[in-house]
Amino acid sequence: MTNPPGLLISAPASGTGKTTVMLGLLRALKNEGVIVQPFKSGPDYIDPVFHLAAAGRPSFNFDTWAMDEKLLGGIAAKSNGADICIGEGSMGLFDGVATRGQTSFGSSAETAQAMGWPVVLIIDVGGQAQSAAATALGFKMYHPDLKFAGVILNRVASPRHERLIRSGMEHIGMTVFGSLPRRGDLTLPERHLGLIQAIEHPDLESAITDYAEFLRNNVDLKALQLAARAKTKLTAHSLPLPPAQRIALACDEAFSFTYPHLLDGWRAQGAEIMPFSPLADEAPDITADLVWLPGGYPELHAAKIAAASNFKHGLRAHAATKPVHGECGGYMALGAGLIDKDGKPHEMVGLLGLATSYQKRKFNLGYRRAVLKRAMAGFKVGTALRGHEFHYSSIIEQPDPALAEVFDADGNIVTQTGSWREQVTGTFFHLITGEA
Repeated sequence: MTNPPGLLISAPASGTGKTTVMLGLLRALKNEGVIVQPFKSGPDYIDPVFHLAAAGRPSFNFDTWAMDEKLLGGIAAKSNGADICIGEGSMGLFDGVATRGQTSFGSSAETAQAMGWPVVLIIDVGGQAQSAAATALGFKMYHPDLKFAGVILNRVASPRHERLIRSGMEHIGMTVFGSLPRRGDLTLPERHLGLIQAIEHPDLESAITDYAEFLRNNVDLKALQLAARAKTKLTAHSLPLPPAQRIALACDEAFSFTYPHLLDGWRAQGAEIMPFSPLADEAPDITADLVWLPGGYPELHAAKIAAASNFKHGLRAHAATKPVHGECGGYMALGAGLIDKDGKPHEMVGLLGLATSYQKRKFNLGYRRAVLKRAMAGFKVGTALRGHEFHYSSIIEQPDPALAEVFDADGNIVTQTGSWREQVTGTFFHLITGEA
């Protein structure tokens, strides 16, 4: 089976309008009758849900730092039946980690190269004219082996401004696929971890419809499709194995950050995912073999979690005989208490001794490699897990034993080791995969 052709939508930096362009492009192509498979480069669990809303197909993450060739191939196979793949980059095109002697290991550029996708660079041209061409040329020349399709100009102030920018692009032979006039309303609401969740958007469908119309009127969709390319063959592929057969998964506005390839892999191997809502005071299914609490925003719903007696009682009953695992926000909810940003303490489930605070904010961000010192659901002692940590909480107390030895992408020791108590485990990082 061959890959459908694809493109990677990237930018020189965050904040250039990349996500709104991506959503508008996905829906505009869908409206033209094109079957579009969306992807996200890098460790992001929020954007793929927006992609699903725009394209009508589940979006999956590629991560060249965390994933081996088989897993990348398994995720690429999700494009089966699509006419075109559109990937959205993270941060700037070449932004990654400086590991293995590389300058951009784990970058969006690596994803594009692995998939054979040409790059379309979104350039915020505010405050410049012909100089935008120097930016485009620099990005094209920085990695000569990377295929470069062209640019989309964003936040163009006037027809004269556009003419000046296009003259610069013509001078360097750079294809311009479109020019987007400056509009103050083309933004998505954000909070401390980036975009709000798709489920929380007050009128997501209307916003995506507007983005699509804006892209259709200002971008050459046909030229973009003709520029798409891919590698000719898929590599051998696999997806992650499930940690249990029947998995009760917390799923609501407080607990929603799970990578799509994990759930897809679990289901593909016959595991049953049984969602439940702690915010609705639902207990996990009593027949579950494992309860999994993903990350999310427990700090925004701490009072409601503290008052969810049915959820707490059901989770404690499960933990008496069967395993429970929490990631990041789920880990915090399993702990003894959480202090919100206003300094108010809230009692959590108490299956672990962890106490955290959002009043004492500490930015924690980066890839994690964790070697288990104690088994957790689906993984033996000594297994190396790969994941990503992103939160603003501080540890007030962690009396339980360390779950793992944890390292950052460069091999430096990380003090957030996760912890365990009896059959309950928790980590601050979000699992991406276990090493083969």
